[in-house]
Amino acid sequence: MRLLLVEDDARIARFVVRGLQEQSYAVDVVANGDDALYQVEINDYDVVILDVLIPGKDGFATCRAIRTREKRMPILMLTARDAVDDRIQGLDSGADDYLTKPFEFGELLARLRALLRRPRELRPAQILVGDLELDTGSQTAKRGNRSISLTAKEYALLEFLARNANRVIGRAEIAEHVWDESFDPFSNLIEVYVNRLRRKLGEEDGKPLLQTRRGSGYILCAPTESSASAGRKIENSAASRNSRKPHA
Repeated sequence: MRLLLVEDDARIARFVVRGLQEQSYAVDVVANGDDALYQVEINDYDVVILDVLIPGKDGFATCRAIRTREKRMPILMLTARDAVDDRIQGLDSGADDYLTKPFEFGELLARLRALLRRPRELRPAQILVGDLELDTGSQTAKRGNRSISLTAKEYALLEFLARNANRVIGRAEIAEHVWDESFDPFSNLIEVYVNRLRRKLGEEDGKPLLQTRRGSGYILCAPTESSASAGRKIENSAASRNSRKPHA
């Protein structure tokens, strides 16, 4: 998931970014409202974390401007202003949640997970694709009874593909949601991570979950019985041909 953090306190920004990246999030950071509006115009963020006391447009005005542009991503306001009137103003400006400073980082993560279950469609805490199961709370994955060991970035990519299961996802869309703005679009990093995931997912009874659609992108889907049968037929045919070859 890709987030935008709008925070002018460099110390807090570094703390939040480091913690979020350790939890598999890709994070872009800006320090004022104008830059935030520019970023949401050119990127499709999954969540915006928005401080109220920022230079130029404050967080309330920035939040209203985001909503007037019909941007529907969840917005979490993060601020030291904890008066009831401030919370009401933040929510009425279009924010989905409000967290006051100082805060426990675990609570920030829990609120982000809650927000990510809301947008566009209900997003469950557990994601199932065939016999693959992801737990978004613990950020763990298993296929059948087998646990899959994943790095933070591998998990982030797998979760994004799983949330979009049965749909072909192109490289640009993957880069937009799994990597931050420093991603080099000409690199082969996505292919490297897809190949790593494919090896780690493996195949159960000849059933691949992660497939490449040449020229289009990648799709994570539960194999149908017909595709599995086709795979077995190919294997059996190859074995039959090999058995007919003369031995030296």
